[in-house]
Amino acid sequence: MLYDCRSPTDRDRGIAAAIEAVKNGELVVLPTDTVYGIGADAFTPYAVKALADAKGGARQAPPVLIGSRHTLDGLVFSLPRAARDLVEAFWPGALTIVVEHSPSLAWDLGDASGTVAVRMPLHPVALEVLRETGPMAVASANKTGQPPALTAGAARDQLGYQVRTYLEAGPCHDPVPSTIVDLTGETPRVLRSGAVSLDRLRDVVPDILAAREA
Repeated sequence: MLYDCRSPTDRDRGIAAAIEAVKNGELVVLPTDTVYGIGADAFTPYAVKALADAKGGARQAPPVLIGSRHTLDGLVFSLPRAARDLVEAFWPGALTIVVEHSPSLAWDLGDASGTVAVRMPLHPVALEVLRETGPMAVASANKTGQPPALTAGAARDQLGYQVRTYLEAGPCHDPVPSTIVDLTGETPRVLRSGAVSLDRLRDVVPDILAAREA
């Protein structure tokens, strides 16, 4: 079902429905500060598999979205200083960091060699959902090979009944993907250029490598 979160009544109902769906291992589509995402409980293996099946194509480990900076401490064994500095500067926002996750976590996101890509999005609807559900595996809300969805309605056209709840918040205003920074090596490096520029990253972590330098 699609809920229009631009209406206060529909927003409350939609967020409640999305939280319930995630806790039941079902899929939801929600707005972020980049493009719309399709999400599932990160700790429910069949839900993560359903997410991959809904997108189609080869399975890839999805990024994880969180609703609080403090959640990050529960996901990683040891967070590098550069990661903490970048999180302090750019979260919530369009920066994804790749870090080594704690080996004790009971999740199966796919073969990512003990790492996870994590982001805290800057969108009130997404944050309200995430603060109740905990970490969610989230990928762009589109079929593999199709353009990213810029509204929940466009996502529903592609994903249909594979998703339980759609949260509509209007068109994405700035559909530039997040910047991805790998912090698992000795020197941080950009894996994907995006909304946060290299110059802004280097204001915080001067030795970060550009994608072409990695």
